[in-house]
This record gives sequence, C-alpha cells and structure tokens, in this order.
Amino acid sequence: MTTSIQDNDYAIEVKDVSMVFNMASEQLNSLKEYFIKIAKRELFFKEFRALDHISFNVPKGEVVGLMGTNGSGKSTMLKIIAGVLEPTEGEVVVRGNIAPLIELGAGFDLELTARENIYLNGSLLGYTHEFIDQHLDDIIEFAELRDFMDMPLKNYSSGMVARIAFAIATVTEPDVLIVDETLSVGDVFFQEKCERRIQSFIDSGNVTVLFVSHSIDQVERLCKSCVWIEKGRQRMVGPVEEVCKAYRNQFN
Repeated sequence: MTTSIQDNDYAIEVKDVSMVFNMASEQLNSLKEYFIKIAKRELFFKEFRALDHISFNVPKGEVVGLMGTNGSGKSTMLKIIAGVLEPTEGEVVVRGNIAPLIELGAGFDLELTARENIYLNGSLLGYTHEFIDQHLDDIIEFAELRDFMDMPLKNYSSGMVARIAFAIATVTEPDVLIVDETLSVGDVFFQEKCERRIQSFIDSGNVTVLFVSHSIDQVERLCKSCVWIEKGRQRMVGPVEEVCKAYRNQFN
C-alpha cells in the first residue's frame, strides 16, 4: 500500500516490504494451452519472491543510492515506491509528489499527437490542465521537438518519445525524484542535457532523490547513503562509503 502523509523527516519510508510473483511451473506454447490447463486445474504455479522483507528510510532532501546486481529486485522496489506495483506484504509511505524516471513513455497513446499526449501523460502525473497550459512551451522547448508536436506518436522514434516523457516528468521540481540508471533519452547530447536537469534538482537541496546505478563511482559521487539489495534480500543500509566498500569486496 502506498500512502501520503505530511510533516515528517522522511520523504520515503519502506516498511518490511515483500513482493511475491506467481510463475507457471511449466512452459506452455500457446494461450489456448494455458487456458485448457487452467480449466482442468493441471497448471501449477510456483512463487518467486522478488523482494523479501525490505526496510529503509530516505530523509527529505538527501540523495540515496539503491544498489545490487542484475535481478536483485531494484526495479521492482522502484515500481512499488512509485505506486506502479502494490507490495504483497508491508507498506511504503511517500511524502510529496513523485517524478519517477523509470519507464519513460508508459501510458502514452501512440494514436494521439505528441501535444495531446503531453496533456494525457501530465494528467497521469497529477498535473492539472491549467498547469500544462502554463508549462506547455517549456516542455516543448526542452524536448526540442516543436516541429513534430502535431504528429501522431506512432510516427516517433523511441528516442523522441523518451524526450517528450522526460520533459513532462521534470517540467517542475518534484518533491521526490526516482532515477533509474537505465534512463536513455535520445542522443548523447540530449542525455547530457537531462543529466544537467537532474543535477540541478540535486543541487537545489529541496528534492529527495532515490538513485539506482551499477556504477559504484557514480553512487559514491552523488549519494550520501546507500541501500544494497541482493537477490531480493536486504544486505546493507548505511553511509555510502561503507556500503560501497562492502559491495566491492563481494567481487574481490
């Protein structure tokens, strides 16, 4: 469950969160075969515990890293915090509005124009129609796609879609910014532009940042503290230097 409460020192509280997915125990070759097995009660499922009793807090205004090798549950944790997934057990408390830079473009309608999708996606992020009216030029200017605003999104490249999505998500300074290192927005020059905007949020001291990366050097440079999740289990939470040192040692 994701709730919103005011006036507390923590922007994010993750309280004993577990996430369990049910997976088919055998491989099926078609949807028809799947439903036949279901009808005959011949299909069995096994549990996959993506997260196992995770707890940590993110203080307001701090940059906290989230580390772990591939398949450790980092993306699942981000989606729970962003409200995309509901945890199987436990609770997440988020205070303030979130800009989740996780799956850019999710919720877009490819049949609509870019301009129409700005209003659609903005509403999903909680922006009012009046707010988008006021910031429409800022979004278009940042995305650098003014000549393509009235083109259906189905004619956009994936990089162009990501540009629009990033511009919408970061048009205003959020209370909580969730950044996944898999973020890849357009060409290298536009990526640098996006990184500068994210850095400006960090430098303001008003934005709480949860930062996911495989780069230990990047985490050490940007973050004050760190959470290490490995294969769904919480390994360590603490000052970034201590957690990164322990993380490095597992590969030595």
